Amino acid sequence: MPPKLGGHRGLNKRRIPSINLKGLMYACSDPHPPNLGGVYMFSGIIEEFATVVAIKKDRENIDFTLTCSFVGELSIDQSVAHNGVCLTVVKILPAGAVGGDLQSPTYVVTAMKETLDRTNLGLLKVGDKVNVERSMLMNGRLDGHIVQGHVDETAKCIAMADAGGSTYFTFEYPENREMAKKGYFTVDKGSVTVNGVSLTVCNPTSNTFQVAIIPYTFEHTNFCDIKVGTVVNLEFDILGKYIARLQQL
Repeated sequence: MPPKLGGHRGLNKRRIPSINLKGLMYACSDPHPPNLGGVYMFSGIIEEFATVVAIKKDRENIDFTLTCSFVGELSIDQSVAHNGVCLTVVKILPAGAVGGDLQSPTYVVTAMKETLDRTNLGLLKVGDKVNVERSMLMNGRLDGHIVQGHVDETAKCIAMADAGGSTYFTFEYPENREMAKKGYFTVDKGSVTVNGVSLTVCNPTSNTFQVAIIPYTFEHTNFCDIKVGTVVNLEFDILGKYIARLQQL
Protein backbone atom coordinates (compact mmCIF):
# COMPACT_ATOMS: atom_id res chain seq x y z
CA MET A 1 0.00 0.00 0.00
CA PRO A 2 1.27 3.53 -0.68
CA PRO A 3 2.44 5.48 2.37
CA LYS A 4 0.08 8.05 3.86
CA LEU A 5 1.36 11.53 3.23
CA GLY A 6 -1.10 13.43 5.41
CA GLY A 7 1.05 13.02 8.52
CA HIS A 8 4.16 14.50 6.94
CA ARG A 9 4.92 17.66 8.85
CA GLY A 10 5.74 19.51 5.65
CA LEU A 11 2.35 18.72 4.11
CA ASN A 12 -0.16 19.03 6.92
CA LYS A 13 0.32 22.75 7.57
CA ARG A 14 -1.75 23.87 4.61
CA ARG A 15 -4.15 22.45 2.09
CA ILE A 16 -2.48 21.38 -1.16
CA PRO A 17 -4.69 21.84 -4.25
CA SER A 18 -5.49 18.65 -6.11
CA ILE A 19 -4.03 17.97 -9.56
CA ASN A 20 -6.45 17.13 -12.34
CA LEU A 21 -4.69 14.46 -14.39
CA LYS A 22 -7.58 13.78 -16.80
CA GLY A 23 -5.76 15.26 -19.76
CA LEU A 24 -2.32 14.33 -18.47
CA MET A 25 -3.09 10.63 -18.30
CA TYR A 26 -4.86 10.32 -21.65
CA ALA A 27 -3.13 8.23 -24.26
CA CYS A 28 -4.44 5.94 -26.96
CA SER A 29 -3.74 4.61 -30.42
CA ASP A 30 -6.32 6.91 -32.03
CA PRO A 31 -4.41 9.86 -33.54
CA HIS A 32 -7.42 12.15 -32.91
CA PRO A 33 -8.31 11.99 -29.19
CA PRO A 34 -11.55 13.82 -28.32
CA ASN A 35 -11.42 17.27 -26.72
CA LEU A 36 -8.00 16.89 -25.14
CA GLY A 37 -5.96 19.06 -27.46
CA GLY A 38 -3.84 16.24 -28.89
CA VAL A 39 -2.31 15.16 -25.56
CA TYR A 40 -0.18 12.03 -25.93
CA MET A 41 1.67 10.17 -23.22
CA PHE A 42 4.56 7.72 -23.19
CA SER A 43 6.00 5.42 -20.56
CA GLY A 44 9.72 5.51 -21.27
CA ILE A 45 9.79 1.84 -22.27
CA ILE A 46 11.61 1.81 -25.61
CA GLU A 47 10.14 -0.43 -28.28
CA GLU A 48 13.20 -0.60 -30.52
CA PHE A 49 15.70 1.40 -32.54
CA ALA A 50 14.77 3.39 -35.60
CA THR A 51 17.63 4.09 -38.01
CA VAL A 52 18.03 7.49 -39.64
CA VAL A 53 18.22 6.96 -43.42
CA ALA A 54 17.89 10.55 -44.69
CA ILE A 55 18.03 14.11 -43.32
CA LYS A 56 16.66 17.09 -45.22
CA LYS A 57 16.85 20.73 -44.19
CA ASP A 58 13.67 22.76 -44.84
CA ARG A 59 14.38 26.36 -43.84
CA GLU A 60 14.52 26.24 -40.01
CA ASN A 61 13.05 22.72 -39.86
CA ILE A 62 14.68 19.34 -40.41
CA ASP A 63 12.84 16.36 -41.93
CA PHE A 64 14.14 13.03 -40.66
CA THR A 65 13.43 9.85 -42.63
CA LEU A 66 13.71 6.69 -40.54
CA THR A 67 13.02 2.99 -40.76
CA CYS A 68 12.02 0.46 -38.11
CA SER A 69 10.03 -2.78 -37.88
CA PHE A 70 6.62 -1.19 -37.22
CA VAL A 71 6.51 1.33 -40.08
CA GLY A 72 3.63 -0.68 -41.56
CA GLU A 73 1.58 -0.04 -38.41
CA LEU A 74 2.06 3.73 -38.43
CA SER A 75 -0.39 6.28 -39.76
CA ILE A 76 -0.08 9.90 -40.79
CA ASP A 77 -0.48 12.27 -37.79
CA GLN A 78 0.53 9.57 -35.30
CA SER A 79 2.82 10.59 -32.44
CA VAL A 80 6.05 8.70 -31.86
CA ALA A 81 8.76 9.57 -29.32
CA HIS A 82 12.26 9.80 -30.83
CA ASN A 83 15.02 9.90 -28.19
CA GLY A 84 12.22 11.10 -25.90
CA VAL A 85 10.96 13.82 -28.28
CA CYS A 86 7.31 13.53 -29.32
CA LEU A 87 7.20 13.98 -33.12
CA THR A 88 4.36 13.62 -35.62
CA VAL A 89 4.54 11.21 -38.54
CA VAL A 90 4.04 13.41 -41.62
CA LYS A 91 4.77 10.95 -44.41
CA ILE A 92 5.02 7.18 -44.94
CA LEU A 93 7.07 5.94 -47.88
CA PRO A 94 7.00 2.50 -49.52
CA ALA A 95 10.02 0.21 -49.72
CA GLY A 96 12.61 1.50 -52.16
CA ALA A 97 11.36 5.09 -52.15
CA VAL A 98 14.46 6.46 -50.42
CA GLY A 99 16.83 4.92 -52.95
CA GLY A 100 20.13 3.17 -52.43
CA ASP A 101 20.16 -0.36 -51.08
CA LEU A 102 17.37 0.20 -48.55
CA GLN A 103 14.39 -1.98 -49.40
CA SER A 104 12.33 -1.28 -46.28
CA PRO A 105 9.41 1.15 -45.85
CA THR A 106 10.26 4.41 -44.14
CA TYR A 107 8.50 7.31 -42.44
CA VAL A 108 9.20 11.00 -42.06
CA VAL A 109 8.98 13.27 -39.00
CA THR A 110 9.71 17.00 -38.81
CA ALA A 111 11.56 18.81 -36.03
CA MET A 112 11.20 22.58 -35.77
CA LYS A 113 13.89 25.01 -34.62
CA GLU A 114 12.70 25.07 -30.98
CA THR A 115 12.97 21.29 -30.83
CA LEU A 116 16.37 21.28 -32.50
CA ASP A 117 17.70 23.95 -30.11
CA ARG A 118 16.47 22.15 -26.99
CA THR A 119 17.31 18.53 -27.89
CA ASN A 120 20.04 16.40 -29.44
CA LEU A 121 18.07 15.75 -32.65
CA GLY A 122 20.08 18.37 -34.50
CA LEU A 123 23.20 16.26 -33.89
CA LEU A 124 21.79 13.17 -35.64
CA LYS A 125 23.53 11.77 -38.71
CA VAL A 126 22.45 9.25 -41.32
CA GLY A 127 22.94 5.78 -39.82
CA ASP A 128 22.37 6.86 -36.22
CA LYS A 129 20.11 4.78 -33.98
CA VAL A 130 17.17 6.54 -32.34
CA ASN A 131 15.10 5.19 -29.44
CA VAL A 132 11.44 5.02 -30.50
CA GLU A 133 8.22 4.50 -28.57
CA ARG A 134 4.63 4.84 -29.73
CA SER A 135 2.10 6.48 -27.41
CA MET A 136 0.64 4.47 -24.55
CA LEU A 137 -2.50 2.37 -24.64
CA MET A 138 -4.74 2.89 -21.63
CA ASN A 139 -5.49 -0.84 -21.41
CA GLY A 140 -1.82 -1.64 -20.73
CA ARG A 141 0.53 -1.40 -17.76
CA LEU A 142 2.56 1.70 -17.04
CA ASP A 143 5.89 -0.12 -16.81
CA GLY A 144 8.00 3.04 -16.70
CA HIS A 145 6.64 6.40 -15.55
CA ILE A 146 4.57 9.22 -17.03
CA VAL A 147 6.58 10.69 -19.92
CA GLN A 148 5.23 13.58 -21.98
CA GLY A 149 7.72 13.53 -24.81
CA HIS A 150 8.58 17.17 -24.07
CA VAL A 151 12.34 17.29 -23.58
CA ASP A 152 13.42 19.90 -21.03
CA GLU A 153 17.10 20.20 -21.90
CA THR A 154 20.18 18.21 -22.82
CA ALA A 155 22.86 16.73 -20.60
CA LYS A 156 26.33 15.37 -21.25
CA CYS A 157 27.72 12.01 -20.17
CA ILE A 158 30.71 12.79 -17.96
CA ALA A 159 31.58 9.34 -16.59
CA MET A 160 30.96 5.61 -17.04
CA ALA A 161 31.79 2.89 -14.52
CA ASP A 162 31.36 -0.85 -14.27
CA ALA A 163 28.69 -2.01 -11.83
CA GLY A 164 29.36 -5.74 -11.76
CA GLY A 165 27.76 -6.52 -15.10
CA SER A 166 25.72 -3.35 -15.42
CA THR A 167 27.04 0.14 -16.16
CA TYR A 168 26.78 3.39 -14.22
CA PHE A 169 26.40 6.47 -16.41
CA THR A 170 26.85 9.93 -14.88
CA PHE A 171 25.20 12.88 -16.61
CA GLU A 172 25.68 16.60 -16.07
CA TYR A 173 23.32 19.42 -17.06
CA PRO A 174 23.58 23.21 -16.57
CA GLU A 175 23.00 24.30 -12.98
CA ASN A 176 20.10 26.77 -12.84
CA ARG A 177 18.43 27.58 -9.51
CA GLU A 178 15.44 29.26 -11.15
CA MET A 179 14.72 26.19 -13.25
CA ALA A 180 15.20 23.95 -10.21
CA LYS A 181 12.45 25.90 -8.45
CA LYS A 182 10.16 24.88 -11.33
CA GLY A 183 10.88 21.18 -10.86
CA TYR A 184 13.85 20.76 -13.17
CA PHE A 185 15.88 18.56 -10.83
CA THR A 186 16.35 14.93 -9.84
CA VAL A 187 15.85 13.13 -6.54
CA ASP A 188 17.35 9.89 -5.27
CA LYS A 189 15.28 6.87 -6.40
CA GLY A 190 13.08 9.21 -8.44
CA SER A 191 12.41 8.97 -12.17
CA VAL A 192 14.10 10.68 -15.08
CA THR A 193 13.91 10.17 -18.83
CA VAL A 194 17.21 9.94 -20.73
CA ASN A 195 16.91 9.73 -24.53
CA GLY A 196 13.35 8.55 -23.98
CA VAL A 197 14.31 5.78 -21.52
CA SER A 198 12.55 5.74 -18.13
CA LEU A 199 15.26 5.35 -15.48
CA THR A 200 15.77 5.47 -11.72
CA VAL A 201 18.04 8.21 -10.38
CA CYS A 202 21.09 7.45 -8.23
CA ASN A 203 23.35 9.87 -6.37
CA PRO A 204 21.83 13.16 -7.55
CA THR A 205 23.49 16.53 -6.99
CA SER A 206 22.31 19.99 -7.97
CA ASN A 207 23.26 19.35 -11.60
CA THR A 208 24.40 15.73 -11.97
CA PHE A 209 22.93 12.28 -11.47
CA GLN A 210 23.74 8.64 -12.14
CA VAL A 211 21.69 5.86 -13.68
CA ALA A 212 22.46 2.13 -13.64
CA ILE A 213 21.92 0.42 -16.99
CA ILE A 214 21.43 -3.34 -17.06
CA PRO A 215 22.75 -5.32 -20.04
CA TYR A 216 19.31 -5.71 -21.66
CA THR A 217 18.68 -1.95 -21.67
CA PHE A 218 22.23 -1.33 -22.88
CA GLU A 219 21.76 -3.69 -25.84
CA HIS A 220 18.20 -2.68 -26.81
CA THR A 221 18.48 1.13 -26.59
CA ASN A 222 21.04 3.59 -27.90
CA PHE A 223 22.77 3.54 -24.51
CA CYS A 224 25.07 1.13 -26.37
CA ASP A 225 26.34 4.15 -28.33
CA ILE A 226 26.68 6.56 -25.39
CA LYS A 227 30.23 7.44 -24.40
CA VAL A 228 31.81 10.15 -22.26
CA GLY A 229 30.97 13.41 -24.03
CA THR A 230 27.74 12.16 -25.65
CA VAL A 231 24.82 14.61 -25.48
CA VAL A 232 21.48 13.13 -24.38
CA ASN A 233 17.93 14.42 -23.96
CA LEU A 234 16.44 14.89 -20.48
CA GLU A 235 12.84 15.07 -19.39
CA PHE A 236 12.36 15.63 -15.67
CA ASP A 237 9.44 14.02 -13.84
CA ILE A 238 6.19 15.88 -14.60
CA LEU A 239 4.83 15.14 -11.11
CA GLY A 240 7.81 16.94 -9.58
CA LYS A 241 7.09 19.95 -11.81
CA TYR A 242 3.47 20.06 -10.68
CA ILE A 243 4.45 19.86 -7.02
CA ALA A 244 7.06 22.60 -7.51
CA ARG A 245 4.40 24.77 -9.17
CA LEU A 246 1.89 24.15 -6.41
CA GLN A 247 4.42 25.31 -3.83
CA GLN A 248 4.50 28.68 -5.61
CA LEU A 249 0.72 29.24 -5.54
